[in-house]
Amino acid sequence: MVTRRNFLVGSLATVGAASLGTGAIIDPRALFAGGLPVAPAPKKILILGGTGFVGPHQVRRAVERGHQVTIFNRGRSAPGMFGKDVEELAGDRASDLSALEGRRWDAVIDESASLSSAPEWVNKSATLLKDSTDQYLFISTRSVYADLSRVPMSKDAPVLTLENSPVQEGRPLPYGHAKAYAEKEAHAIMPGRVTVVRPGLIIGPGDDTDRFTYWPVRIARGGEVLVPGDGTDHVQIIDVRDLVNFCITLVENRTFGVFNAVGPQLGQPFSQFVQRIQQGVGATNVSYTWVNADFLRENGANPYGRELPVFQVMQGRTAGFARFDLTPEIAAGLTFTSTEDSARDTLEWFRTLPAERQAGIKTGFTPERERELLAKWKARRP
Repeated sequence: MVTRRNFLVGSLATVGAASLGTGAIIDPRALFAGGLPVAPAPKKILILGGTGFVGPHQVRRAVERGHQVTIFNRGRSAPGMFGKDVEELAGDRASDLSALEGRRWDAVIDESASLSSAPEWVNKSATLLKDSTDQYLFISTRSVYADLSRVPMSKDAPVLTLENSPVQEGRPLPYGHAKAYAEKEAHAIMPGRVTVVRPGLIIGPGDDTDRFTYWPVRIARGGEVLVPGDGTDHVQIIDVRDLVNFCITLVENRTFGVFNAVGPQLGQPFSQFVQRIQQGVGATNVSYTWVNADFLRENGANPYGRELPVFQVMQGRTAGFARFDLTPEIAAGLTFTSTEDSARDTLEWFRTLPAERQAGIKTGFTPERERELLAKWKARRP
């Protein structure tokens, strides 16, 4: 017999799954305690950043979950974008943190440390806030790994250092090095209270780099699509909504440690990746021509480069690039939006942009370049 309570539990489980975009069914016991919906204990969260691509998603997710959010940035990008629900503090990560003095937050999410300045920025903010917060969550990157040849990969793989990957004297730290040393600063200043999240390529609505967006746009256009490799090389990326959901979950549960943020588990073959994008955007008049990665390199199109976004060869030094074992991350709350949903939502967002912006997509092959490479590939000697 279907009781009103059973009906409500089932309905909420379905709605919850839809809102996450994962297709997963939420355990109704996680929604109810004593017959009432379970809500997280509200926390005071400081977000260092809060604008750009990831920031607005992060802020809105925290507010949706009932948390009290403060953002700290230079106040130039979009002041007042969140309205009265979010406190905004202005300052500079490099030179002026005075707005943070004398305040306390339950957790800090640091998403704004950039390039070579990352270690210095993290050192200053963590030093100032070490007695003012219980948890410091730093959004790092998959690029910290010095060795991506392992299959499967995990957080235990060695990270970049100046010893294992020297940098020419006088040059700024490259992106991966800077993030790796920023992680070290946080751990040294707040031992046992740091959470590090290492995302891969972050995709989804609002991504201005077009690195993932190229594929939904190109496949939706239809016709003969040049695709790299033979379809077996894997892809692991992260929808921005999954990334911010994971970060807020780690804060709500006071979970410390190091976690990767890519998906799905152990990756998916590139052939599956493009087929799921096709399903998501509803394209029907599409054919795929698989072109050898070495041939593409010889013709100036490099894996994970501007013309071949997302794609990486699963061999040699990059054999584990998209083969991460995410068992600990899934246990800690990482969920995955389907490729179909990410593709559909990203394309819908992209089509809201001005026509000139859509015409000037930043990555992938131009139609002329794609036709040129396809013709060369088909004309090669057997």
